[in-house]
Amino acid sequence: MVPMANEEPEPKNPVAQRAELEAVLASEQFQRAPALSLLLKYLCDKLFDGESHQIKEYSVGVEVFRRGDGFDQNTDSIVRVEANRLRKRLTAYYSGEGAAHRLRITIPLGQYVPQFEVAEPRATIVAAPLEPVAETSASTPAKRMAGRRGMWIAGALALVVAVLVGALLILYQRTQSARATVAQSNAAPIAETVLGPPVGEEIRILAGSGRGFVDHAGKLWNADAWFDGGMAVKSDVQNIWRTLNPDFYRTSRQGSFRYAIPLNKGIYELRLHFAETVYGPESTGAGGEGSRLMTVSANGKTLLTRFDVVADAGGSRTADVKVFTGIQPAGDGLLHLEFAGEEGRQATVSAIEILPGFRGHIRPVRVLARQSPYYSNDSHWWSPDNYFEGGQLASYSAAVKGTDDPELYESERWGNFTYAIPVTQGRYTVTLYFAARHGEWDQPDDHQTPVEHIFNVFCNGNALVKNFDLAREARQTDIVMRKFSGLEPNAQGKLILSFVPVEGYATVSGIEVLPQG
Repeated sequence: MVPMANEEPEPKNPVAQRAELEAVLASEQFQRAPALSLLLKYLCDKLFDGESHQIKEYSVGVEVFRRGDGFDQNTDSIVRVEANRLRKRLTAYYSGEGAAHRLRITIPLGQYVPQFEVAEPRATIVAAPLEPVAETSASTPAKRMAGRRGMWIAGALALVVAVLVGALLILYQRTQSARATVAQSNAAPIAETVLGPPVGEEIRILAGSGRGFVDHAGKLWNADAWFDGGMAVKSDVQNIWRTLNPDFYRTSRQGSFRYAIPLNKGIYELRLHFAETVYGPESTGAGGEGSRLMTVSANGKTLLTRFDVVADAGGSRTADVKVFTGIQPAGDGLLHLEFAGEEGRQATVSAIEILPGFRGHIRPVRVLARQSPYYSNDSHWWSPDNYFEGGQLASYSAAVKGTDDPELYESERWGNFTYAIPVTQGRYTVTLYFAARHGEWDQPDDHQTPVEHIFNVFCNGNALVKNFDLAREARQTDIVMRKFSGLEPNAQGKLILSFVPVEGYATVSGIEVLPQG
């Protein structure tokens, strides 16, 4: 509840503070930014509980971003980066949706303890009512009636004009939409207005886990539920490749088992997460292929048969994701998933993810080479780094030129690395986002030498670009984008993007994958 406009909110009034926090978290700006909402709530709750002295970069990294006891803020800038994003988000909120609020939340630069301040709200522009003409002693009832008739006629005319203008606008918008639909090429990615993002319930289950988990994207994964059969297995392996979230690949449900998950009516995208943590070179003396085979079905329809996690992922201890579209609940309102081992082996699954989806098309995939999610200026949600193997992350404080959204390019993955992006069968448009960087030594910008990045990019072994010279391609701007259409996944349902150095290192800041119509 927001304090009424005629009340004087006090910055130290706990009731007003909590009401303002609730209003901010319920806003569209913060509903679209779960990680920032989690951070803001944590900071304010500490303040409300009288524990503001405990708000330190280390504690925020460990308690909010799950960095673990070994969190080193000198090499991991997650807290500083997210605090800066939170300041920007609060500024945007109070410049728009929260402009009428007198009590406002701020995070001072160089600090993490929130402050509640009273500010003058921006005036809301409303149409001024017609000021009645003052009556004089010469006014007569007839004159007053004539004046009223004139006002009624003027009001009626204004209403007619407004209706006509509204109708014309609707007709124009429909015409433009129809033209856009006709102009859309079959080779183009499906328009974002058609793709979504879809809205609805999201379900995330950590198979075999007795507690929940918040991942790097700020998404909550719930403890295991709605299962029948099998057994919970926990692994002590340290490294799980191709993920920033190895924790939920260390638990699994194994054996022969099923899930009956309640779902509202609708179309969903199902994502099954696997990682083979039992079989591998250490246990078999060779590899892990053939050690575990399974069949997976949804509402009686087979999704996977003789599925081998190691063969599909390309190795053991490697995160593997399988994507299925057009999933719907059965007549009883449940999604029935069944996992059965073959040839005496045990089936396994690490996590189950159910998202609002589309019939026949995957959701857009957008990945940024960073450790936290991001909402770009065009309101697209980018997930933190995922599906990668090899290379290193780097972030930079200096803004790049040539874009109105420099934060999108403030980090990169560099080195010799690959991304294995899970998709369904079909054709896709992939856009790669690059940022050319200059030397860090103390020289005028015009005389700095660009960092050398000459490299090749392959998709499933086919060259997309060869001897790509990022510094030369950037020319007058720091930003380079390259779009490739008609790309198809391999037999395992993955777009394997390989970034191979020629001179210096390969690099990329973001990857966008859209299905084609």
